Amino acid sequence: MKYLKKLVKWVAILLALLIVVLYITDTDYLIKAVRTIYLNGHTTAYLEDYKHFDNKPLEVGTPQPWPNHKDYNTVKVTKKLQQTNTNLGTIAYVIIKNDSVWFEKYYDGFDENSKSNSFSMAKSYVSAMLGKAIMEGHIESLDQPVCDFIPEFCEGKAAKMTVGDLSSMSSGTNWDERYYSPFSITTRAYFDDDLTKVMTGLKVVNEPGQAFKYASGDTQMLAIVIERATGKNLYDYLTESFWKPMGSENQALWQLDSEDHDLVKAYCCIASNAKDFARMGKLYKDHGKWNGKQLLDSSFIARSITPRFKESPQYGYGWWLRKMGDKSFFMMRGHLGQYVIVEPNDNVIIVRLGHSKGAGDAVATFTPDITTYIEEAYKMLGDDF
Repeated sequence: MKYLKKLVKWVAILLALLIVVLYITDTDYLIKAVRTIYLNGHTTAYLEDYKHFDNKPLEVGTPQPWPNHKDYNTVKVTKKLQQTNTNLGTIAYVIIKNDSVWFEKYYDGFDENSKSNSFSMAKSYVSAMLGKAIMEGHIESLDQPVCDFIPEFCEGKAAKMTVGDLSSMSSGTNWDERYYSPFSITTRAYFDDDLTKVMTGLKVVNEPGQAFKYASGDTQMLAIVIERATGKNLYDYLTESFWKPMGSENQALWQLDSEDHDLVKAYCCIASNAKDFARMGKLYKDHGKWNGKQLLDSSFIARSITPRFKESPQYGYGWWLRKMGDKSFFMMRGHLGQYVIVEPNDNVIIVRLGHSKGAGDAVATFTPDITTYIEEAYKMLGDDF
């Protein structure tokens, strides 16, 4: 018993010393990481982790439910899609054809109203808010310098960085997009309680506006720009600009860095459901118009879903782009395989939410699961590639 007491005492002392070291080295965010992720049995952010963070609501206005297609749920899931959904932990799979729900199925205890983390699909919303801020005159254009809003980026190469560079992931900063390293800036940003401090500590090391490099920090900086330009919190700006006008049916939640600093994790973390996520895909498909009202400038949308750099045809401004056969898709994408995939010429929207995207690099251009979700949807629709 005496030995056990000594052991407990020394373990407590070591833990206390470890915590002190974390605070001294400014890595105390790891305490939150362990508490919210690892102690809940996960090794990375997961679909329902929003419950462990501070959030602000995106309130609904007058709900506009999606109508059901005349052929609603008359076709079964293909064998390959069913196997993929099982293997990768799909929680929602929805096909919208001609603005009507053609097929929907939910798994693992989730339903049509269940919330789950958008992860990086949120980047498309932030880019849309940039377009809205330009449309309303808060921001001059995609070419306005970031320096006009964030003075920490007014010297050297940083002075050349524009808001369009942030939206197109070409800021030239030293952001390191690593999800599974506890010491990467990506991990710090996810758990730190002061995102503005994290972002203003970045350095511009390459010439801005020259090449695409996927960096969540670009979207987070863009959020700071939009908030300072509009004088509004991003969660309020999204609510009034899009969430309410597009008739979302469910209140959503957007994670904050902390209640004290009140800045959303703009590069990720809107908790909502498949059919409400699909609304942004419809808005872009319809050139910014919703029920006859122009919510977003059509020329901004056209530019957003066109590659900025010919060397990187997979990305525009806040949206991923992919050609398959004679079809051209633009899509919202998020960690673990959250997708809103749009083919405007076919008037088709495919939404998949789930626990995993399978094998492949965390920030790869396109993982094989995306091909499956598209091809099998078209087989179900009777239009094979």
